[in-house]
Amino acid sequence: MLLTIARRAPTTSCARLSLRGFASSHNFPAFPSDVPTHPLLVVDYARIKAGDKAEIDRLWEAATTLGFWYLKNHGADAEAEAMFQMGEEVMRLPLKEKMKFEQGDNGNSFGYKAAGANATDAAGTRDTVEFINIAKDDALAYPVVARRTYPRPVVKAMPTVVHPFVRKSVDVNSTLLATLGERLGLPKDSLQRRHSEAEHSGSEARVIHSLPLTPEEREARKAIGAHTDFGSLSFLHNRLGGLQVLPPGSERWQYIKPLPGHAICNLGDAMALFSGGILRSNIHRVVPPPSFQADLPRWSLVFFTRPGNGQILRALTDESPIIRDAIEAKRAQGEDVSAYDTGSTAFDWFARRIRNQRMNNRKGPETWLASRGTEGRTEDAIPEV
Repeated sequence: MLLTIARRAPTTSCARLSLRGFASSHNFPAFPSDVPTHPLLVVDYARIKAGDKAEIDRLWEAATTLGFWYLKNHGADAEAEAMFQMGEEVMRLPLKEKMKFEQGDNGNSFGYKAAGANATDAAGTRDTVEFINIAKDDALAYPVVARRTYPRPVVKAMPTVVHPFVRKSVDVNSTLLATLGERLGLPKDSLQRRHSEAEHSGSEARVIHSLPLTPEEREARKAIGAHTDFGSLSFLHNRLGGLQVLPPGSERWQYIKPLPGHAICNLGDAMALFSGGILRSNIHRVVPPPSFQADLPRWSLVFFTRPGNGQILRALTDESPIIRDAIEAKRAQGEDVSAYDTGSTAFDWFARRIRNQRMNNRKGPETWLASRGTEGRTEDAIPEV
């Protein structure tokens, strides 16, 4: 039987807000000033669209160092706000109703996931978040059902809320990917073909909700375990802290501070592989928010852009001399570059990782390790601090 997280009475007056109206409220307590954070570069999307060279250089720096950055002037705030409101309606449904649309254990991501359905580490610690995933293919094909059906609040909001958010997110991510593709020396249509709207993919919008934990549980449990993202580019809208990154060369997790009016973008496995390791898919996790924010329900919203299901994940050395030179440099230094030719389609890569996170599929630590991506580290090597 699926384990879910019990609903507890919050411990602060601010946390006494009901589920209704909380995700879309802007009256959140500020991120605590005494919590160490990792700085991110701020990229101006309007300037990227205008072809501003200095801004493109800033995006390139962010993408090749940490693989995370803040994005301002993206124009999706109103669409994100409406998605949070829709997500509240979904999460208010009885669990029995939500489970009719559960994503299942066969590697499918679309649909509802209850808290406790996934492992967050090799020991099998259960996750603490529930979320609803909506396929890009369904949002753009509505009223045609392209991939699956969804709870009534999603269906009701599909034309007026979900479609506009997905459309805006696809356009933002496509622009950023095209910009990075040009700097990689790829043909103009190379990444576009690999992320064609005409081909079904794992691209999806996700509204995430987690309830506050007891102080004891905060020490032992994570919302989402350490991982790299499955796809190409993630477009995240946070309401509270909780996102942490493990910077290259560091053994200490660091919070990413949410900034009002700024999304957080990060690259995933596909772009690390396509680029021959030039672009970084960095390891990260989600833990309870810091300090007094931990007493509040946490909401976030993300759109994941992933390659078309049939696209092979490999370094595009035949399309870019820059990528070819990067692979040759690694080989000359004695690095095993075979990992940059996975032989796997995007569909198989994604389904493997989803399937092996599921607690119902767990056989032991090896199941969790089989869910890993480009981070290339064993669970024992990932610090807890």
